[in-house]
Amino acid sequence: MLFFLITKSMYPQQNNYKKANVDFDAFETLVNEVKKHREERVINLDKFLEMNAVSKFIILDTRSERMYKQKHIKGAIHLNFSDFNQYSLLELIPNSETKILIYCNNNIEDDAISFMTKTVLPKIIDKDIQELTLALNIPTYINLYGYGYRNVYELAELISVNDKRIEFEGTEVSKLK
Repeated sequence: MLFFLITKSMYPQQNNYKKANVDFDAFETLVNEVKKHREERVINLDKFLEMNAVSKFIILDTRSERMYKQKHIKGAIHLNFSDFNQYSLLELIPNSETKILIYCNNNIEDDAISFMTKTVLPKIIDKDIQELTLALNIPTYINLYGYGYRNVYELAELISVNDKRIEFEGTEVSKLK
C-alpha cells in the first residue's frame, strides 16, 4: 500500500489509472468449479494411452518450447502456457469439444534436464517454507476449462522416461538412438 501511495504522489498524472484485468475472486470461483470437474478426469498412464489409442484425443504439452523440443510424449502438440489466450487456443484447437490429454514435468522422472520438477524445495532456497508442488498441469487444466474446453484429462501417474509403455520424441531422444 505504501508503494502505491508513493507512486501515486510521484506521478500525479496516473491518479486515474485503469484497474488491471485481474479478478482473483472470479479466478477462485473458477478453481472451485474446476476442482469438481477434474476429480474424475485425473487418469493413470494405461488409461491415458488407451484413450489416446481409441479416440481422437490430442496430447497437449504446455511446457516451454525449449523443453518441448528437447523431449515430449510422442505425438504431443505444443502451446507454451505463457501463450495461452482465447485466440491461440482456437487456432491450435478450434473445437472446444476436442478431447485433450495433458501432462507436465511433474509426471515424468529420470530426466531432470527435459522434465525438471516444479517442486519447491525449501532447503535449496534456504527458506522456512513448506515443500510445495507447483505442477503446470493445474493451471493448464484451469485455463483450458476457463476457455470452454471440458473434455480435458490429466495424467496422474509419475512415469519414468524409461517406461516401455510410452514413447518420447524430440532432439534429446534422437541423440540417444
